[in-house]
Amino acid sequence: MKKQYWILLITALFYFSSCTNTKNSKFDLSATEFDTQIKNNAAAPVIDVRTPDEFLKGHLQNAINMNWNGENFDSEIATLDKSKPVFVYCLSGGRSGEAAAKMRAYGFKEVYELHGGIMKWRGANLPETTSTVVLTMGMSKQDYDALLVSDKLILIDFYADWCAPCKKMKPYLEEITTQMDSTIKVVRINADDNKSLLKDLSIDELPTLLVYKNGTISWRHSGYIGKEDVVAHLK
Repeated sequence: MKKQYWILLITALFYFSSCTNTKNSKFDLSATEFDTQIKNNAAAPVIDVRTPDEFLKGHLQNAINMNWNGENFDSEIATLDKSKPVFVYCLSGGRSGEAAAKMRAYGFKEVYELHGGIMKWRGANLPETTSTVVLTMGMSKQDYDALLVSDKLILIDFYADWCAPCKKMKPYLEEITTQMDSTIKVVRINADDNKSLLKDLSIDELPTLLVYKNGTISWRHSGYIGKEDVVAHLK
């Protein structure tokens, strides 16, 4: 009887483990599977949990940067709809795995992970972008300083969705991103979601543009300004 009990117990544990692994594998996707699922869920957020500096060097199209090691990760994911699919990735899968586990613990129903991270994505020759970066979530000063580490000039655009001059400037800032991508990195930061950061940087007017060279401000402008004048300060 005792022997039969242990056989039944081991069989049950094996069955449970197999079911668990199958369930997890559904959400742990290869690069091509991740790409397909994103296309099938076009409205779902794609979350890059790397640092802002890593994010700026290349990321998936339309990805949102929520730094797993940042101070605001919990409050940032709280803005997402737990009942809808969410896609998460990092460099090689470690941080995104931890982030996905936390999100599931918080009640998220469908969290898809990119197995092996963006390294596997690149290995599969799938597209990434360094186009205009929109950082809309609350950012710490530490995160802000990290994104300034670059061999390119960094053009920071502090904007708000309700700001008319900001809307007018957005199209040409996107043009600058495309036309000067080899030397310029454009970062747009939503002022309404980063009030503490604006206070730290003494920004009290929108739009405000800041140009950084080697981590130091080389030019600053508040209020509307045309494309030609901006480009002149970037050359």
